[in-house]
Amino acid sequence: MTEQELRKNLELLKTEHRDLDAAIAALTEAARGTQSADMLQIARLKKRKLRLKDQIAIIEDTLLPDIIA
Repeated sequence: MTEQELRKNLELLKTEHRDLDAAIAALTEAARGTQSADMLQIARLKKRKLRLKDQIAIIEDTLLPDIIA
């Protein structure tokens, strides 16, 4: 992938990560005292969010490699 493609992909992943954060917050608020099925959905969204975070970190590391001084 080119640097431009990586940056575009990074922005898409960050957007999805923020959207998941909002969805998790909304479901958590709505799920107070309700079915465990909602909690299962929240857990799945949290796992997806963690996978996105890992993908974001990999792309950021590719774009900004560590410099040993």
